[in-house]
Amino acid sequence: MKKLINILLSIFFIFSFLMCSKPTPKPRAYFRINFPEKKYQLYDSTCPFKFEYPVYMKIKYVENYENEPCWINVEFPQFKCNIHLTYKRIDKNFNNLTEDIRSLVYKHTIKADDIIENLIKYPEKKVYGMSYDIKGNTATSLIFYLTDSTNNFLAASLYFNAQPNIDSIGPVLEFIKKDINHFIETFSWK
Repeated sequence: MKKLINILLSIFFIFSFLMCSKPTPKPRAYFRINFPEKKYQLYDSTCPFKFEYPVYMKIKYVENYENEPCWINVEFPQFKCNIHLTYKRIDKNFNNLTEDIRSLVYKHTIKADDIIENLIKYPEKKVYGMSYDIKGNTATSLIFYLTDSTNNFLAASLYFNAQPNIDSIGPVLEFIKKDINHFIETFSWK
């Protein structure tokens, strides 16, 4: 009889414990992302520059935008983001071009947690510039420009086709930054 009472009491305490514990919601999670293997191909066209870009990207020309033939969108269809490349010929407007980029970057200070400036300098290829790593929930996470400081100027900005949420785009952003660094390292003027 004593054994039966002990068993019943044990069952009672287990059920009591289970009934008293409140369900805990699972934390919000994001889908697992499978990244492709990094392989690159050369972009070389009638534009006055060339560079290497990943095979999983698509090049699309911006048609007749301000009569600029070398304005390009580099699309990442899998990650729903684009790098907008805008080329300008320097015609006594170098300071204006660099200031336009700087103004665009610092418009993000309202939402940005931090803006990190990195100097780009490849004197052997006459490629100079600046990259801006914009931290936080901003419309763009990375903007940079490349120039030879006399004739050519290329500006680029990375945009995701989604509401800015650094928690969800963080892994993709880090993956794409490596591709952008490769783009910059292999970039050259013709």
